[in-house]
Amino acid sequence: MTPDFSGEWQANLELSRFLGPTPKATVVSILHLEPILKADMRITREDGTVSRLEFQLVTTGNEVINKMQGVKMRSRAQWIGEELEIESWMRVASREAHFRDYWSLRGPMLVMEHRNDDLAGQITFWERGGSPQT
Repeated sequence: MTPDFSGEWQANLELSRFLGPTPKATVVSILHLEPILKADMRITREDGTVSRLEFQLVTTGNEVINKMQGVKMRSRAQWIGEELEIESWMRVASREAHFRDYWSLRGPMLVMEHRNDDLAGQITFWERGGSPQT
């Protein structure tokens, strides 16, 4: 049985570790109806500006194409035990960026951890009940 990541999640910024600047707040809404996963992430920076990232995946290992801030991103997701591995590639300037994100539930928290990729070491801990951002 695979975990269900559905819900509204608020990043716990104190527990999380970011490689870039720590945002002021981050909320993600996930609709997970196996094998489809849709996510809508809103990141509020310290200056109050908000970025929104929306994507859809299938957890069968099939490649899908999404756009992240206007840039084409190829992704594939597959279950490794109770962890969802999401691997993505996108062209940033003159090079191809590679991301390998592992999602899991640890107790009441959703954990998104980058391993062996361009963001290796970044980990975000999410708690249920995120609030809307402006």
